Amino acid sequence: MRTRVKICGFTRVEDAVFAAHLGADAIGLVFYPPSPRNVEIERAVEIVKALPAFVSVVALFVDENEALIREVLEQVPVDCLQFHGDEPPEACRIYSKRYIKAVRMQVGTDVSELAERYADADGLLLDAYHPAEKGGTGSRFDWELIPSLCQLPIILAGGLDGTNAKMAVEHVRPYALDVSSGVEAGKGFKDKEKMAAFISAVHQGDRIIT
Repeated sequence: MRTRVKICGFTRVEDAVFAAHLGADAIGLVFYPPSPRNVEIERAVEIVKALPAFVSVVALFVDENEALIREVLEQVPVDCLQFHGDEPPEACRIYSKRYIKAVRMQVGTDVSELAERYADADGLLLDAYHPAEKGGTGSRFDWELIPSLCQLPIILAGGLDGTNAKMAVEHVRPYALDVSSGVEAGKGFKDKEKMAAFISAVHQGDRIIT
């Protein structure tokens, strides 16, 4: 199975378009004001309008109120929601949209139990735990914490870049990899060469395990 690639945290139209032409399966837009990768609705609309066909758009929220999420959905053509806070399952499913639930991994995290709680999710995104940050830290977690079997697709995030993406595919065999800071020139500004190297590394990993 081919490993999908999601690149998250776009703030510039040209970066998202370049990622799409490299072969990124999904682009992530962050709607979380404390984040340096936060985008306003107007910019998000510009980015999505510029994308070619067959690229999914994922909107990321962190414990956001329902009114703002619905405002985004009314204006931005979003394919999937990503909840990166402490949202319970019932708060994730009220929008009649496919969704991903992010999990900040640490010792004792029960991925199988979370897969049961969020059974209607389209995947669990496993990211590194940080006591103050909700993601995009560039930190990696111990992949040994990931169960070998899970009832939901696993999307691996946390500290990924072009130097370890191939190893991540080989060792974890996730449904997808999610990268943000690992392909940046600066927070919110993607680096074309780093994005190309990341996607190439994922393809190399796929060839080895095929």
